[in-house]
Amino acid sequence: MPTSSTRFSVLCLVLVLGLSLAGFCQANDPEAAAAVASGAAGYGHVSPVDINQAQPNQLTVGSNVVFDATTGGVVGNTAGGQDGNGPNSAAGASRNNSPTIDGLDSVPTFDGAFLAQAGPSSTGTHLFRFSMMGNSPLVGGTTTIPAKIDEVSWKLLNGDGSVFKTVPFAPFEDLTLESPNFGHTTYGTGAHLQFADAIQRAEFFNTMKPNWHTTLDPNVVNSVTITVPRFVNVKLSDGTIVQARSYFTGTAADGSTFVLMLNLLFNNLFSNEVVNDINNGMFTTDSLNMTLFPNTYLFSLNVNNPNTPGGCCVLGFHTYFYEPGAIPQPRWITEYASWISPGLFGAGFQDVTGLSHETSESFNDPFLDNAAPTWQFPGQPANSKVCQANLETGDPVEVLSTATVPIPVKEGRRIFTYHPQTEALLQWFEMGKTSNAIDGAFSYPDETALPHSAVPCPQ
Repeated sequence: MPTSSTRFSVLCLVLVLGLSLAGFCQANDPEAAAAVASGAAGYGHVSPVDINQAQPNQLTVGSNVVFDATTGGVVGNTAGGQDGNGPNSAAGASRNNSPTIDGLDSVPTFDGAFLAQAGPSSTGTHLFRFSMMGNSPLVGGTTTIPAKIDEVSWKLLNGDGSVFKTVPFAPFEDLTLESPNFGHTTYGTGAHLQFADAIQRAEFFNTMKPNWHTTLDPNVVNSVTITVPRFVNVKLSDGTIVQARSYFTGTAADGSTFVLMLNLLFNNLFSNEVVNDINNGMFTTDSLNMTLFPNTYLFSLNVNNPNTPGGCCVLGFHTYFYEPGAIPQPRWITEYASWISPGLFGAGFQDVTGLSHETSESFNDPFLDNAAPTWQFPGQPANSKVCQANLETGDPVEVLSTATVPIPVKEGRRIFTYHPQTEALLQWFEMGKTSNAIDGAFSYPDETALPHSAVPCPQ
């Protein structure tokens, strides 16, 4: 989806994908149950974020703060601070991890291009150029990129300011770090691979040097607890200021609390926390920076009834933060992803589905500007114009009923089965009759998920 020109506003926060609640035990808020049951699991699309527009030391929202319902910006003042631990020692030694685009200070990237093979874009001379994370598959070698992780927990307040509940990330830390996103598993593209590396190798399997890899070196650099008020003020388009619920909670089948949070508030807290991490040297331009949350999903404002959730539920997004006017321009590639308890969503969405989706998309479209011929979402009627025009590799598959793949990982005596999301390969976006990816596939690891390339969007 195209990105907005407004400061860090999530576009189309709910894309109706047909993925619904599979079942859970009970909900603290009846509205949370209804929102998840009637909503759709999806992902947000956000604009790059100017670091000068954040308030990194202001993570507690006061009663005098007003959010603009249209732009997502803050009207008024904020006050407060944060609870949490300081940074841990940074890790992430890497090889060949240096900027490769003149004028940018960011992760290494390699460039390529393709010509559309079907649809309106195939009749002209327009090349679709792209930049992807890592170094060139034609050159080979391993590029190691630090994965800087900020684990966020919530302190949820009642209306009178007392603490309603604390929702920690800690129970999911080990499982996240041991997941296929960071751990090593055997795929058809090679042995001892991380998930995003396996996807990239599938795309370039027949042209890459056999020793080509792009790997992540994870390190938890911060752990913070953010306080969330029960209500926030929102200015509507007609100038009216209303009080809106900022969060709702429920209980998943495994007993974990899930949190539905108003996107306007989350966007503000997220951007402030990321810039705080940047200013303290915890998030760096040569890293893939991750803010990870416990069972946290976003909903949009219900203008007609601000005390119930609007459209739901966003599980993650990726973007980058930048400093305008600085040369070379620093860009901090950043993503938000949530741990997902089982039973909340259909299509196998659970555990690290969101993290795998956003990490693979960060690899394939790190600067949010990789365009593609306008493609139609799979499963749509022939005349449907539910379409996109970008190289967001997770989006075409997230609408499918079998979007994820089970990957068992053994840690000690324990086997945990993870559910990362299958990704569309570069070749799917080319709209060709054949694919030069591994096995002639258009998706991976489940090569049957997308049996043919993209269908051009109807004119």
